[in-house]
Amino acid sequence: MKLQNFLLACGIAAVAVSAQAQSDKSGYPITPVPFTSVKVTPNTFWGQRLKASREVTIPLAFSKCESENRYTNFSNAAQHLKDPSKVFKVDGVMGYSFDDTDPYKTIEGASYLLQTYPDKKLEAYVDSVIAVIGSAQEPDGYLYTARTQNPEHPHGWAGPKRWSKVEDLSHEFYNLGHLCEAAVAHYNATGKKSLLDIACKFADCVVREVGDKPGQACVVPGHQIAEMGLAKLYLATGKKEYLDQAKFFLDKRGYTTIKTEYSQSHKPVLEQDEAVGHAVRAGYMYAGMADVAALTGDKGYINAIDRIWDNIISKKYYITGGVGATSSGEAFGKNYELPNMSAYCETCAAIAQVYLNYRLFLLHGESKYYDALERTLYNGVISGISIDGGKFFYPNPLQSMGQHQRQAWFGCACCPSNAARFIPSLPQYIYAVKDNNFYVNLFAGNEATVKVGGKKITFEQKTNYPWNGDIEMTMKKASGKFNLNIRIPGWVRGQVVPSDLYTFVDGKHLGYSVKVNGKAVESELKDGYFVINRKWKSGDKVSVHFDMEPRLVKANGKVSADKGRAEIERGPLVYCAEWPDNSCDVLSVLLNQEPKYTMGEKTIENTTVQTITTDAQTLKFDDKGRLTATDERIVLIPYYAWAHRGNGKMTVWMPIDLNATSPALPPSLASESKIDASSRRLPALSAINDRLVPSDGDDRSVPYTHWWPKNNSTEWLSYTFKEPATISNSTVYWFDDGPWGGCRVPKSWKLYYKTDAGEWAEVKNPTGYGTGKGVANIVNFEPVRTTAVKLEIVQPEKHSCGVFEWSVK
Repeated sequence: MKLQNFLLACGIAAVAVSAQAQSDKSGYPITPVPFTSVKVTPNTFWGQRLKASREVTIPLAFSKCESENRYTNFSNAAQHLKDPSKVFKVDGVMGYSFDDTDPYKTIEGASYLLQTYPDKKLEAYVDSVIAVIGSAQEPDGYLYTARTQNPEHPHGWAGPKRWSKVEDLSHEFYNLGHLCEAAVAHYNATGKKSLLDIACKFADCVVREVGDKPGQACVVPGHQIAEMGLAKLYLATGKKEYLDQAKFFLDKRGYTTIKTEYSQSHKPVLEQDEAVGHAVRAGYMYAGMADVAALTGDKGYINAIDRIWDNIISKKYYITGGVGATSSGEAFGKNYELPNMSAYCETCAAIAQVYLNYRLFLLHGESKYYDALERTLYNGVISGISIDGGKFFYPNPLQSMGQHQRQAWFGCACCPSNAARFIPSLPQYIYAVKDNNFYVNLFAGNEATVKVGGKKITFEQKTNYPWNGDIEMTMKKASGKFNLNIRIPGWVRGQVVPSDLYTFVDGKHLGYSVKVNGKAVESELKDGYFVINRKWKSGDKVSVHFDMEPRLVKANGKVSADKGRAEIERGPLVYCAEWPDNSCDVLSVLLNQEPKYTMGEKTIENTTVQTITTDAQTLKFDDKGRLTATDERIVLIPYYAWAHRGNGKMTVWMPIDLNATSPALPPSLASESKIDASSRRLPALSAINDRLVPSDGDDRSVPYTHWWPKNNSTEWLSYTFKEPATISNSTVYWFDDGPWGGCRVPKSWKLYYKTDAGEWAEVKNPTGYGTGKGVANIVNFEPVRTTAVKLEIVQPEKHSCGVFEWSVK
């Protein structure tokens, strides 16, 4: 149902309510500067991203909410509430139990944009969406369309009654959390309480029904974010019961029915010291712990989150600022487990890391948290969103054979809608205030009006960061004495990240300078900040310069995936080698031991990016099996800009030692064959003949194809040869991501060849069709001359199958 039609049918109108005075109290020692106080300059790095969000991402997300039935779910629920005889099929029709959050997240992003780009048309549309959402709310405040559309037969993940599966799959509290986040953002941006009232009503329902009192459900969120949302709702309304509920969710974690690392419920949160399980759930919980710690003064939570952060930054943090090593459970891996091609690095997980590092800065005031935030922001987050704002990555790998591409939407749409809400919120991360201290944390063209020491100042930045390290700051309106605290990034101070996980190895020492009204000033760094204490006046100018050069980085030797490899970065940007810029195989590159660099420019997706060119060699085996080396000039682009020009090879970490090289192999019968499959939509189909094989059944560093979510079916792959060939041997490496994933080895399989009559016939006298997980399953058979061969598999009843590699000799 179209949104406008539903509104007319129901006679719903949105009502604006005057905003209460906004409180600047966050509970944190350092006060955030809200997005409402910062205007990002158009036609700058972040101005372009905000423009893309306004013109492309937000409209796309709202249009998908219409086309993918997100609004229909609410309207169906509303119709059932008006007429209980009307019920709607949910299971098998509604995608996921958390689909309600797509409109919530998009409203949140739109609200941030409305402050930067006032738009009456967009505001009216948002009002209409809020009206539809409110129409689906049950009288006692419960808001969950996966159940309300059909209470007797709800979504399969919903459970038979309220809260019965909330620790597993229902996502009722997850939906609440995103509703609270959206409601507070909308209220702060517009002053309207329409969505805030809906959120409060749902939160009141949870407070009444969930707890450890008699008659209440003693449960905690399976997917965290309610902790963050309720803390925000408390700050917006002053209702302490919301904060108490957030703390209850954390206090009871590890004591209720489900105890698993996947959802960080394996032990009480105060006892946790390692980042484990689903990386998005974890990041949201850790950020929620920081919120509760700040608002309640509970030092136990602060100590726990400090331990966990140290584990992430020293053992589980990608050079791109991403987290989540494995697709199995979308989870953190073991310490130092940081594979590249199979890196999951979900876009949502990177966004959660921004939330976490931001809160830890507000707690502790140390620049190291912003060093991590900046790395994640410029690499792990925006790589997940195309430059034009219209396509998205779910995972963000650090190496690709061409099997990865951004998509306009996903069935599980958490990343696109999360991007829709996050990018417009960028202005709130630039500054912070504590008493008479004004912190400049990020460098971006903008103008901000902020209270420092009780007095309003208007502060402006002009910069071409991240392309150069020059920032011009102006006190457009200021009077009085206070400290201007300018973050000196870790990459300037010779620190890649705030741990020994990565190290600069080129021996360079970058410098920086700060001038006030043209005169150089000196200061000792305090917690990573250059502090200027003076009596400021309107018109004062501060000029900051950071040396910015390409740097060579190596990983800690315990990171096996990066042994013998190096990464090149400049400023906050990680660089990569991608196929369109290089005539050679970028996965077969060997960097020079002491690289020299040349800077350049290139246009990608109608924006100019700076490139780095360096000398290297490519290694390959010739047709006689001899290793050869060829001199090359390798062009590198910012990592966030890859995958905008078609599918192909890309790598961040490049070999610099011989033992890490992967020389290009000569062609094989399989690699030169035409691939076909039972489904044209199989992901990474080219993986089956790329000659990359897993080291064992748990190796996720090489690509694979799969039939998930299809199961209980007969499927096939085929090779058509360039010319007739005699074959007598075939090897298959099966992909199996159990116990968490949906793929298993096949129930059975057979090998067929094409006869002269064009019919398929099974090979004669096969030695056996093995089903070992991630190992060479070799079958020998009578030699046969043919033009094509087919691998036919029977999938298990409840699982799909996948293939790493299939060779024929």
